[in-house]
Amino acid sequence: METVLIVEDSRAMQRTLRRLFESDGLQVRLASDGVAGLESFKKDTPSVVVLDLKLPRLPGKEVCRALKAYAASVPIVVLSANTEVEDKVLLLELGADDYVTKPFSPKELLARVRRAMRRGEPTTPHGTTVAPETPQHELLAFGDIRIDFTSMEAARAGKPIILTTQEFKLLKFFARSPGRVISREELLNEVWGYTNYPTTRTVDNYILRLRQKLEPDPANPRYFMTMHGSGYKFACNSVVTAPEK
Repeated sequence: METVLIVEDSRAMQRTLRRLFESDGLQVRLASDGVAGLESFKKDTPSVVVLDLKLPRLPGKEVCRALKAYAASVPIVVLSANTEVEDKVLLLELGADDYVTKPFSPKELLARVRRAMRRGEPTTPHGTTVAPETPQHELLAFGDIRIDFTSMEAARAGKPIILTTQEFKLLKFFARSPGRVISREELLNEVWGYTNYPTTRTVDNYILRLRQKLEPDPANPRYFMTMHGSGYKFACNSVVTAPEK
């Protein structure tokens, strides 16, 4: 059964969230502080984490960073009463998959959690999720870079490269549309899941990171091209493929 780990210090909010997710068929585990949340996560990795920012013992931002370092593929949806843009950007850059501001609509939160869980799953051209009969590794190769999106492993000239979950997602989206100019707004919508977001600086920061990690010369990019006034283009003929059996 799919499991949601709720890291929230408010007992009233814990009860509300438990009812919400259990009514949707999810198994719920609770942790009342940051340290307990980390311990629960490492003991039995959940399907998704709902994380409050203001936690005793260990702040939510540090919990987010630690969770992604331990298991980068597990989605994290952050809850916070803080509406500051800078905090939202920081959380996304730490690896959070979504950010929901309190007070929130229960239906919206549930929809965002479900979307975070589905994001990255293989889909048909009509958008329906498919479950492969056997695991298929999705691979990408360009220059001396080798990427395995399934195992979330990356290497450059045979040496491992550390990419965050969001960096993998962004790279995968580019790799599925090589040569196409993609706007920052489309990237925020498709990769981060936002239809209306107050800044596109996050996209620029992530492009910079990919260049630093994957380009031969980050100052003169060959693959991640800026198309001034339009967005970005992945200038590569390689596509995401599955290895031959």
